[in-house]
Amino acid sequence: MANIVEDIKQPINEEMKLFEQKFYESMQSKVPLLDKVTRFIVTTKGKQMRPMFVFLCAKLVGNVNEKTYRGASMIELIHTATLVHDDVVDESFKRRNFFSINALWKNKIAVLVGDYLLSKSVLLSTDHKDYDLLGVISRTIREMSEGELLQLEKARKLDITEDVYYEIIRQKTATLIAACCEIGVLSNNADEILAKKMQDFGTYTGMAFQIKDDLFDYLSSNVIGKPVGIDIKEQKMTLPLIHALETASEKDKKYYFDTIKRYNNNPKRVKELIEFVKSSGGLEYAVKIMTEFQQKAKDILNEFPDSEARSSLHSMLSYVIERKF
Repeated sequence: MANIVEDIKQPINEEMKLFEQKFYESMQSKVPLLDKVTRFIVTTKGKQMRPMFVFLCAKLVGNVNEKTYRGASMIELIHTATLVHDDVVDESFKRRNFFSINALWKNKIAVLVGDYLLSKSVLLSTDHKDYDLLGVISRTIREMSEGELLQLEKARKLDITEDVYYEIIRQKTATLIAACCEIGVLSNNADEILAKKMQDFGTYTGMAFQIKDDLFDYLSSNVIGKPVGIDIKEQKMTLPLIHALETASEKDKKYYFDTIKRYNNNPKRVKELIEFVKSSGGLEYAVKIMTEFQQKAKDILNEFPDSEARSSLHSMLSYVIERKF
């Protein structure tokens, strides 16, 4: 899988190398503690899929320029801020096998660092008068916050329908990938129609990406490092589970809702629920919906002339649903 990511990066290799430096510069501060934390963030970063989307979408319609680098930095600043805040909310002490910021520096510092990164992303656009990019990231921050709160509210009542689930994952996950794709073309002065088209492309890709993540909860062979059944333990209603419950008898529905509410830490009941979702066709249904989102994204890509960037974006779409982590 690592080779696939390297192949996808091929048309933007130089840009990605230069981006690392620019991203680090965008985080710098005169406060020594902040610099220490941001240095740690840079050394423990992940695959950087989001900046890849920004650069590839920019190359789809033109060239990578200074505005593209700023846009990619803004996205990565938002993404990093949300991860830092998520670890505090989830009381998580590990991320990608590294200690999380809240584990190393405590919650208060982690929250303030997240706030600092968000403010930096906004300042990066206003300092350069990139007001179109500012509009995109402001909307993105709002939607991501709304998505998180909607999920928390629904997790309390466990009344998530399929439509509500789509809205949650659109806001929580897809909106950031949509922003990457929109910012990529806006950095090349795209008009509203093209910007909206790329926003849709990113949304469909992000929806497929999140459904794939939700499927890992049911696959004992997953190498994502995510324990099987963790979503159930955390009372997260994901697509395979929602579909299985929608098609269940009243008796089964009551029994399995009870598992999620009261016995979500009972290994026997959780295993039973996982088997019920599998036997009810929940996984097949989720795969079908995921593939439909992927196809919608492909259809948009195919409207563009053939190019290295388009090929890489096609590979990215395949990677999104074939990845093992």
